[in-house]
Amino acid sequence: MISRRSRLSAAVLVLAASSLPLSAASAASPSAGAASVQRDADALRDAGVTGVAVRLDTPHGTVTARSGVGDLVTRRPVPEDGYLRLGSTTKTFVATVVLQLVGEKRISLDRTVEQVLPGVVSGAGNDGRTLTVRDLLQHTSGLPDYIHDVFPDPGERTYFAHRWRAYEPEELVALATRHEPEFPAGTRWAYSNTNYVLAGMIIEKITGRTWEQEVRRRILRPLGLEHTDTPGTRPFLPHPHAADYQQFTADGPMVDTTIPYRPFDSGADGSMTGTARDLNRFFTALTAGRLLKPAELAAMRTTVRVPEDSGHPEGTRDGPGLFFTPLSCGGGYLGHGGSGFGYVVRAAVTADGRRSLTVSAHSRPADPRAAARQEDALRDLVDHALCRSV
Repeated sequence: MISRRSRLSAAVLVLAASSLPLSAASAASPSAGAASVQRDADALRDAGVTGVAVRLDTPHGTVTARSGVGDLVTRRPVPEDGYLRLGSTTKTFVATVVLQLVGEKRISLDRTVEQVLPGVVSGAGNDGRTLTVRDLLQHTSGLPDYIHDVFPDPGERTYFAHRWRAYEPEELVALATRHEPEFPAGTRWAYSNTNYVLAGMIIEKITGRTWEQEVRRRILRPLGLEHTDTPGTRPFLPHPHAADYQQFTADGPMVDTTIPYRPFDSGADGSMTGTARDLNRFFTALTAGRLLKPAELAAMRTTVRVPEDSGHPEGTRDGPGLFFTPLSCGGGYLGHGGSGFGYVVRAAVTADGRRSLTVSAHSRPADPRAAARQEDALRDLVDHALCRSV
């Protein structure tokens, strides 16, 4: 699973299918492809997700599907093209900005972190002199992940007690580097949100502007992504949006976690919000070369193997800000996912840029078996949608 919180318990009470509406489908084409997308959205709902939304853009048009409910109180439908928390999909935007700076000769992927941010990465065996910018962007740095420090006691009580607290990037890096590195830089792969906290700091050091300002200036405005934002510590999603629900313990209640946990939802590693329409436009433009020069786009597509025990699909590879995942019909797709308490977002685009897909699931279960069923259903949905002609 492409997730920024892979070690945190997932969230959402697994409901019986009979307790949810059969579906709330948008006005999609009556083609077999559209019917397939709706069936797969319903299958994800039947696996226990409270609300599901899908948007597939192809040369033949757009297919959307919704299933489940937008919240468990009013039981309203999942909104069409509602606002989403993008979670770690933020990382692709940040990596794109860094690679634009590479194309402008303002930084190199082989430059060390110490050269850009002197003294920031040190202690407990962590050494910025051994880490490169490339290591940060493709998760080969070995740096510990700070999220275990800001959420050390997983549970509902911790979520409510600390969800309003925000940390400065320097504080998060300091927390992470109290721990020994997982491996020497460049020798292995392990997902760490600390990498992208540092990437955001590097953007600011080089440009004199925050990563948020640079994302807006370099990506959102040129592409006209008017419904994508970098809200920082602002906790509320614009309307319309579905509610997110997390189940913190297998037998526990479903908790409304639509308000994010700010200790790890406020920075360059996962704070952006947006819509499926905008997200598909971004990934299509990225793969079409509208945001990066050919050399930098090739660097983003240059990947390393992701370990089979990492929770990602077999054959997944990771480049700077972009994952490659094989498809059952041959080839593969490029994209990134994001998740937090109560939500999962998966964004994908075929390698030729012709088919782009965003799926959002608005709850997560604590039971690992339920989480595995939902992940399987989500992977099937993505694979079927990108393989089938619509």
